[in-house]
Amino acid sequence: MTQTAIPFWFMRGGTSRGPYFLRSDLPEDLETLARVLVAAIGSGHPLNIDGIGGGNAVTTKVAMLSRSKDSNADIDYFFAQVGVEDGQVDFKPTCGNILSGVGPAAIEMGLVKPRGETTAIRIRAVNTGALIEAKVQTPGDNIRYDGVARIDGVPGRAAPVGLQFMGTVGGATGAFLPTGNRIDVFDDVEVTCMDVAMPMVIARAQDLGLTGYETVTELNDNKALFSRIETVRRLAGEAMGMGDVSKSVTPKFGLLAAPRAGGTIATRYFMPWTAHPTMAVTGAQCLASCVLTPGTVAEGLCSAPSESPATIVLEHPSGSIDVVVDFERDRRDITIRSAGLVRTARLLARGDVMIPPGVI
Repeated sequence: MTQTAIPFWFMRGGTSRGPYFLRSDLPEDLETLARVLVAAIGSGHPLNIDGIGGGNAVTTKVAMLSRSKDSNADIDYFFAQVGVEDGQVDFKPTCGNILSGVGPAAIEMGLVKPRGETTAIRIRAVNTGALIEAKVQTPGDNIRYDGVARIDGVPGRAAPVGLQFMGTVGGATGAFLPTGNRIDVFDDVEVTCMDVAMPMVIARAQDLGLTGYETVTELNDNKALFSRIETVRRLAGEAMGMGDVSKSVTPKFGLLAAPRAGGTIATRYFMPWTAHPTMAVTGAQCLASCVLTPGTVAEGLCSAPSESPATIVLEHPSGSIDVVVDFERDRRDITIRSAGLVRTARLLARGDVMIPPGVI
């Protein structure tokens, strides 16, 4: 039997990378699709040695694109998080870093035609229903990858990709505060459960015996920490109406501490079973919203801006990330209207990924 060749574009999006596919080139039913993605990535081995994954959760992500039937969008972006070693595929979350590459990939695939110096592309995140506008540099109707923008966690500089997120509140749970509370207590740990771009469980680092400034290696080596985080995360997931989350990467987990490098607040983000080397774009929006909301676990750790739009600078293990949040506040109530970030992306390779016989 012969292998099956599936065209793909291999791209770095923000601080993540992975294959971008045309949705029409992949199986429709999710069970078969999951088998194909596991084979393509090489899930089941810590190095993904029999696939094109990179042995880390930020390099086992997949984007699947198609022209949108939604009148408000140009492109539908369907995301999958493939497990590094467990052979599992999670279709529940989305990924904002991989989203950074969706605009350029859509042009590379011929789904969108460049329009002038900057091409604005409206993207619907299929997994969450959020709408995002991506602005891609296209001088001379060609995608520009080189430029002067720099993001922490990626070497060098590149052309900026502007992202404006809209309709991100309650995408997974239907509510800004899924438990109805600004602070809950699970396993004796105070947390804020929030759903903005990504459902998250957010705690103070000090409440878990940490400074909040630990390196990724120090965090990943702390097995007792991950056991505690998982206990809290599962209890919180139930309370957020997400059911049994033991096999889902959502809700994600975040830690907060007072800033120490000139930012608004120090953060650590978990995927959730390993620490993120930088910061997720979706998680950044949720953490920034937590900072702006009175009465959450962020209160007392930093000085939150009062005027909208506000730039929230999140310190992370590799530097920082800026989130510009447009919001409306009425006393202690807050409404998040949109959030904007600047990322970069680059096409790394393109061709066919080979799927072993018997998978499809």
